[in-house]
Amino acid sequence: MTDHPVYTIGKVREILKEEFAELSTSKIRFLESNGLIHPGRSSSGYRQYQPSDIDRLRYILRRQRDFFLPLKVIKRELTKIEQNETGGLVGSDPDNGGLPDLSDEKFDLKELARRSGLSLSQVSLLDQHGLFLSDGSDGDREYSTMDVVIARQSGVLLEEGLEPRHIRQVRHAASRQAEMLNRLTLALRLSRNPAGRRQARETLKRGAEAIRSLHQSFLDAEVKSLLDPD
Repeated sequence: MTDHPVYTIGKVREILKEEFAELSTSKIRFLESNGLIHPGRSSSGYRQYQPSDIDRLRYILRRQRDFFLPLKVIKRELTKIEQNETGGLVGSDPDNGGLPDLSDEKFDLKELARRSGLSLSQVSLLDQHGLFLSDGSDGDREYSTMDVVIARQSGVLLEEGLEPRHIRQVRHAASRQAEMLNRLTLALRLSRNPAGRRQARETLKRGAEAIRSLHQSFLDAEVKSLLDPD
């Protein structure tokens, strides 16, 4: 006998539909077929979801919705959690199966340095070059878990010898790409028609994923030419 309640796929959809109104049972099955969730099975072969499965599914859907991440990236994040390679991802909640807490938690620069593993002088320098998504005026800025991700990734480039002014080019490129998607969807996002706004959201998701994939392809090709110029 299980120590945890179990839910059918229909009940899982019902639990999550308030936050994810368009979630369907076919989408849940699709995520399972791609190896992102692993529900148990009853003796009759029916799927059985535990609370931890629902937390995992909620995390996947939020990463898609809020950060436009492709499934392969989300799957890598989940694999790292399972293998305990990161000790839990940024903002992870140990009471939530190690899944990241996507709340609007805010903290100061010293806490950003502690969470990212960089020195205070390093994060200060990155901040001076406008690399964080911080709120507030100088001396009263607040940082988020996404800034921790940015700091860690920037730290890798700093170790390789790049300077913040070089890393800033990456942010400028992302801003230009986001502005392109902004112009593409602006009319729909301003529409009073809920269907139009939903279409804008889907266009933003698909567009962001396509741009991300295209950028990766171009970068891979350029790096390959550097490694093998002949």
